[in-house]
Amino acid sequence: MSDEQTPKMTTPRITQLEAEVALTRGQLASTVDALSERLDPRVQKDRLIADGKRLVFDATDEAALPEDRARARTVLAVAGTVAALVLVGIVRRIAR
Repeated sequence: MSDEQTPKMTTPRITQLEAEVALTRGQLASTVDALSERLDPRVQKDRLIADGKRLVFDATDEAALPEDRARARTVLAVAGTVAALVLVGIVRRIAR
């Protein structure tokens, strides 16, 4: 018997389950879309650039809040120290 010849049984419970499946599929699709947006390298790059600009602004502008200024200067100091240590490690490895 093919699917076209099979009589369709529709009960309120089956209708309810089909509606729940459709709702779940829609939620899953929106979740996958949101995850793919967040994991997109271009979006991550743009967010990192914006965060870096914000750090520099907070560290250098007098209009920034004092706690933001202190945090930004700390983050930039640590990042500079790490970059310097990596550079020293690379130079030492090349010099061997």
